[in-house]
Amino acid sequence: MKKIGIALGGGGSRGFAHIGVLKALEEEGIKISLISGTSAGSIVGAFYADGKTPDEIMELMKDLDLYDFVKFRLPNRGFASLKKLEVLLEETLEAKDFKDLKMPLYVAVSNLSSGAAEYLNEGDISLAVQASSSIPILFSPVEIDGNTYVDGGLLNNVPLLPLKEQCDKIIAVDVTPVRKAATIDNMMDLAARIFEMSISMQNHKEDCDLIISPEALSEIHILDTSQNERIYNMAYEHVKTLDLSEFK
Repeated sequence: MKKIGIALGGGGSRGFAHIGVLKALEEEGIKISLISGTSAGSIVGAFYADGKTPDEIMELMKDLDLYDFVKFRLPNRGFASLKKLEVLLEETLEAKDFKDLKMPLYVAVSNLSSGAAEYLNEGDISLAVQASSSIPILFSPVEIDGNTYVDGGLLNNVPLLPLKEQCDKIIAVDVTPVRKAATIDNMMDLAARIFEMSISMQNHKEDCDLIISPEALSEIHILDTSQNERIYNMAYEHVKTLDLSEFK
């Protein structure tokens, strides 16, 4: 059996596309053996590696609003913390440590101390996912073992590297085609727009066998959680149009 890895990229609310992709791949009989994720991709990846089905992940997340994930406060190193995301992960993940997951998981983070990308696969899952999801300026950085981490998308938004030597085939899911911004009304919009423009699947494209990137996702603001089911369906239908025979 082919060992297939999947890298789930960051992209805010567009991360619901990852659930649709995983659902469609399962229906096509494609079994994932390893998973890596950045930001929203790390959240979905953690649930999937924990043994939850795409339907269960969608049920957990479909009604979530941005404000369900964050706790606003006076700015220090970010406008908000991800305390509520921490609570969601700790209440719903069966595994608390990477070693207890049902599938190997790598979480991409950006180390502000060293200036390097890292791929966490040991220790506290919830803390790693929070770090990977901390969009600079918008969210506060996360401290792990004396290092300061922010969103993995800053340095590697679709983390193929940790899968490269371990898989026969690698699928990349890139949910960050850049949209045209109609308006930028506040500091949150500004921070999100700058980050959205700075992240792309710029690293190691040659290391994957398939890039899944529905172009229609560019219409959706990365902080807009009002279209979660539309995003899911958009990605699901896109995968259903692809020739996936080499992955079976």
